[in-house]
Amino acid sequence: MAGEEKNYRASTGVEEFYYGIIGDGTTATEIERVKFLQNITVDMPQEIVRAHGDNTTAEMAVSSGNVSVTSQFHKIPIEDKQKLLGWETVEGLTAAGNEDNPPYVAVIFAKTYEDGSREYVGLPKGMFTRPNVTGATKGQTTEFSNEEIAAQFMDRKVDGFSKHKSVIFAEDAKGDTTNRDALFTKVFGIAHPDVVPEGA
Repeated sequence: MAGEEKNYRASTGVEEFYYGIIGDGTTATEIERVKFLQNITVDMPQEIVRAHGDNTTAEMAVSSGNVSVTSQFHKIPIEDKQKLLGWETVEGLTAAGNEDNPPYVAVIFAKTYEDGSREYVGLPKGMFTRPNVTGATKGQTTEFSNEEIAAQFMDRKVDGFSKHKSVIFAEDAKGDTTNRDALFTKVFGIAHPDVVPEGA
């Protein structure tokens, strides 16, 4: 709408990291939350490719690279590693190996703003890779470790869009969840866990 003030506020936090296993489909079997997200980076590389002729640029086109995500958490529970990475568990022991088969997953997380508004970022189809195992000795002061995990995402058919998409954004004002709920339905194929079905 002409004359409407644009939002120039910068985000000050991240939270609400959700994932759902979608396999070869577009609907998650269930939505899982991993708490205590600390940092997350969505890398969406692009470059301009030029065709030359007659000593000048004849044409330009955009070449898009792979969408990758790096997430840092206070801790990733073992149950989530088992699901995200396809790790096998036997008699209380969890193991990683060269034949692990991580499932396709969808992801949504929220960027928070000081005025209470939120921007949600949806990643419709991707796969996580196993994190490094690190540890450090305890010194004179206590320091908390953290865990980092990376993923690659690809384009996927998303209802309502004419072309396949790899990242979808949604914004909600403070107290509103309209766009969040629409994004969850598009990305996971099921509603946000807080949404009560009609007639329930």
